[in-house]
Amino acid sequence: MTSVTGFFFPRSQVLPSHIVGVISLIVLAAAIVALYVYRLAGPWRWIYVAGAVLALYLNIFVGIVQAFQKLPFLQPLAPTQSEPPFLVTQLVVLAIFILPGVMGVKRFHPDPKAFA
Repeated sequence: MTSVTGFFFPRSQVLPSHIVGVISLIVLAAAIVALYVYRLAGPWRWIYVAGAVLALYLNIFVGIVQAFQKLPFLQPLAPTQSEPPFLVTQLVVLAIFILPGVMGVKRFHPDPKAFA
């Protein structure tokens, strides 16, 4: 719902937030198809896990952008979101998501009884 509701605000141009929202919705659509249509069979298992992790990361990514834009103690550190504190924060968060994402793809095995 977070990704969808952002499109209802009137804008005269496409913003980076719209692009991230579209990517998030595409990723979530693939994860939903993997779960409900293909029931996590074969490659759909890793598509589901990767999609879920990526969708969560994109939400956190947007949260970090908004934090640097709106929080008074972070705004001076990266007023244009191209300064080192912002970039380092985004890279650290990305690294935090990569390890569990890879582990999830390797280790997640759904219970076959869940789809019976």
